[in-house]
Amino acid sequence: MKRALFVCGQNRLRSPTAERVFSGRSGLIVASAGLDRDARVKVNADHVAGSDLIFVMEKSHEEKLKRRFGKHLAGVQVICLDIPDQYAYLDPALVKILLEKVPRYLN
Repeated sequence: MKRALFVCGQNRLRSPTAERVFSGRSGLIVASAGLDRDARVKVNADHVAGSDLIFVMEKSHEEKLKRRFGKHLAGVQVICLDIPDQYAYLDPALVKILLEKVPRYLN
């Protein structure tokens, strides 16, 4: 069973969309969290250490994640999806991008 964490800034649009899109897939446990102080669900050390894959939406998220949780990232693959903060929750264009970029890492 693979465990994937989707991370954005506020955990309101992009990462919850990704969690929704990929939840329920066989062999996969998904969660989402944010790195900002006002994130709906804040990334913590348990999220990071309990993940096999972490998908960040932007390069700046990857940098923040590594700065804050570097010691917990051993054995965790971090993938930057390069998805800008311009989409609404479950925006069809965002869902399409996620379905194009994420599955190759889940196999």
